[in-house]
Amino acid sequence: MERPILSDKSQFPTEETIFSHIGKTRNLWIGLFDHIRANHPDLTEEWRYYNDGKSWLMKVTKKSKTVFWLSILDGSFKTTFYFNDRAEPAVLGSGISDELKEQFMRGKRFGKIRGITVAYRHQSDVEQAKKLIALKLACK
Repeated sequence: MERPILSDKSQFPTEETIFSHIGKTRNLWIGLFDHIRANHPDLTEEWRYYNDGKSWLMKVTKKSKTVFWLSILDGSFKTTFYFNDRAEPAVLGSGISDELKEQFMRGKRFGKIRGITVAYRHQSDVEQAKKLIALKLACK
C-alpha cells in the first residue's frame, strides 16, 4: 500500500502542492480536469481530510452521487470508482479496458460494491477515466 502523501491535516491541498507531488503526471491531471469541466460542469470537487487514512482525498460528486475518489501518490495520482453489483453488466459491456473489467470482477467487495482504480501514468489512463465517468453517471 502506498504511503499517504497529503498527510498534514493543517495543509489544505492547493494546486501548487498537488503539482509538486504528482510531477510528470501534471499534464494528465490537467487533461482529466479540463475534460470534467468541459463535459460535466455539474460535477463538484471537494477535498477532505480523513483521519482513518491520515490523508486528504478529493471526492467528485454529482449532487449526492459520488462519481469517484481521488488520492495523490508520489509521482502520480489515482482515482477509484465504486459500482454496485447491479452495475456488473454495464461495467462488463462498457468500453473500458479488459484489465479494468478484470479488476472489477476480482476486486474486494465492500458490501455490495466493488471498486475500479485508475493510477495515472499515461494518456490512456485519462481516456479510461473518461469512460468510467460516463459509465458511473449512466448507472443508477
